[in-house]
Amino acid sequence: MIPITKTKTGPDKLKKLIPYILVLPTIIYYCIFWLNPVVTSFFYSFRDENNLSWTLKNYIEIFNDPFFREAIFNTAIFVIVSVTLEFAIAMLLALIINKKFRGASVLLSICLIPMALPAVAVGAMWSSGFATYGWMNSLLYNLGIISENGKLLFLAGGDLESLFLIILIDAWQVIPFMMIILLAGLQGLSKECIEAGYVFGGTKMTVLRKITMPMLKSSIQTALILRIISAIQVWLIIVLIFGYRRIPVLLEEVVFYKEELLNKYHVALAYSVIVALVVSFVSIIYLKVSGAFKKEEA
Repeated sequence: MIPITKTKTGPDKLKKLIPYILVLPTIIYYCIFWLNPVVTSFFYSFRDENNLSWTLKNYIEIFNDPFFREAIFNTAIFVIVSVTLEFAIAMLLALIINKKFRGASVLLSICLIPMALPAVAVGAMWSSGFATYGWMNSLLYNLGIISENGKLLFLAGGDLESLFLIILIDAWQVIPFMMIILLAGLQGLSKECIEAGYVFGGTKMTVLRKITMPMLKSSIQTALILRIISAIQVWLIIVLIFGYRRIPVLLEEVVFYKEELLNKYHVALAYSVIVALVVSFVSIIYLKVSGAFKKEEA
């Protein structure tokens, strides 16, 4: 007896293509506005300033620049310290607000205010605040903490002190972003599992460490990877407060070569390629270490 095979009709084939058709606009968007600039930058980073020949001079100039090594160091310190500090505070705030006590919604609204401000506004606000006669010294004087002649010179510290000052300013703006991701994850957790932990004698720290945090893993991964990527790309607040090359970081050097040294456009492109490679490398390493590439067991 010859088996009868059913052929796929037109509507069935179209139904299978619907997911690809829905994703197609996003793919086209990324090809035009992401892939095209990346490929173009990579191509021209190996060209001379007149686009006449291929060269490695752009990369050689970067690697021989002492500011490059300093930018790598400052960026690494900024990423490690800021991400660690911001995650700890954001997690604490998310846990507090998730308790849904009276006034929790007010606290949430207040916490979200810095996130709504653009980086330019944040830089201008804190630059004027940390000036010798800025509003920070005025506030401390009116509170009786400092005398009229004892004004604090916030912007006169060493490079390391200035870097930590930038970390605090950045944390003020970015913590709400991480907090809202973690809070959304906490509100989606199963309350029964958490209550079961207390029923079986678990303390608050035990339940948090062994139940809440593992269940919150996907939200933590999302918050951390997005924050790591944005931390590597910090530059605008630093430039607005301290100017170029006071505390050099990677992305600041890209802008410096492009805006301040107008004849170094191709070097800026080479710098942007290096920044893209650093972001990609760090992101892959983090996802690998965090186990994001592992397939979940059925």
